[in-house]
Amino acid sequence: MSVGRNSLVAALDIGTTKVCCFVAKPDGQGGSRVVGIGHQVSRGIKAGAVVDFDLAESAVRNAVEAAERMAEERVEQVIVNVTGAQAQAQTVGVEVAIAGHQIGDADLQRVLDQTQAHGAQPERRLLHAVPTDFTIDGNRGIRDPRGMFGANLGVMLNLVSVADGPLRNLELVVQRCHLEVADRVLSAYASGLATLVEDETDLGVTVLDMGGGTTGLSVFYGGSLVFADVIPVGGQHVTNDIARGLATPVAQAERLKTLYGSAIPSPSDEREMLAVPQIGEQGADAVQQVPRSMLVGIIQPRIEETYEMVRERLEASGHARIAGRRLVLTGGASQLTGARELAARVLDKQARTGRPLRLQGLAEATQGPAFATAAGLVAYSLARPFDVVGRTQARAASGRFGRFGRWLKENF
Repeated sequence: MSVGRNSLVAALDIGTTKVCCFVAKPDGQGGSRVVGIGHQVSRGIKAGAVVDFDLAESAVRNAVEAAERMAEERVEQVIVNVTGAQAQAQTVGVEVAIAGHQIGDADLQRVLDQTQAHGAQPERRLLHAVPTDFTIDGNRGIRDPRGMFGANLGVMLNLVSVADGPLRNLELVVQRCHLEVADRVLSAYASGLATLVEDETDLGVTVLDMGGGTTGLSVFYGGSLVFADVIPVGGQHVTNDIARGLATPVAQAERLKTLYGSAIPSPSDEREMLAVPQIGEQGADAVQQVPRSMLVGIIQPRIEETYEMVRERLEASGHARIAGRRLVLTGGASQLTGARELAARVLDKQARTGRPLRLQGLAEATQGPAFATAAGLVAYSLARPFDVVGRTQARAASGRFGRFGRWLKENF
């Protein structure tokens, strides 16, 4: 991604419940400092997909303008997250002969392009193509083969694709705000980049990005993203369950969940009474007193169901073993009381809450797990993980002379 003429990085997190924009500048030491933050209630987005262009455009425009005012800079392009576009992941591999010469960029691009072609699917767009393992003459565990010698070069690649329609709708919302989409990153991938430490990505870790409309799942191993998925259940579903179960307005259900909700029951739940406003009622019947245990009894099954779906997806993918016993929870819904403890119990992992790391200038209110995706978008744009999609786009932008030079290098 080009960070722009003025070295700005603008990250746009478009979610079901909030839209957040971070404007950051490189700090000169390999990191970045946030100089502008914009935050708005999300409108026109449901389960990560656009359902109303006008409402979504208004929310995005207001968030970006607030970040611009704070940064005193003009944003022209943004790196945007992708949440609910039916993400799918698959692993493919290929091997090519390199005739024993020293491996260069041209050889690497050739094998990666062949692997990428294997993952092409109709009506889907490739979002990420992350190498998980290179091999030279059968020797595994090579992270970067450039400069080495061998007869055969192989690569295993994790391909993450999304449905083309929802992604195009998301891009159109951004373009209607007179912004250019510089790059697209899966939310769970970005959250992992923001919250994980190096040992976790090397030894194996599972990241759950628990948003309002969806729960993103990503697995890191050997320093790379090896699996990603999206589950269409999030914190908004818990709120709707409370609203239906207690016959209260959605706004009141959200308030009850935030103030009194828990994913794990406690001995005092039966004795603690909550005042629950009723839908359409007035006078003496406007408020009903219910025990807190009733609220917890609504929340716990939905959170358990979400974690069980995560476990099933991990087992079906074949990555349950390499995912390790480490679990990192991010996203606004992960802040629910007891969510971490219940996740550790259901998934049999050591769980912790993931907050943005290595990003300077964040206000205290934006240092929580709800802003991990936005921070990860900044990290992605600056670190440039080894992603074939980005390499292919950069190569296409280099023009005919760059392609001619590569042809000469490959053939002579």
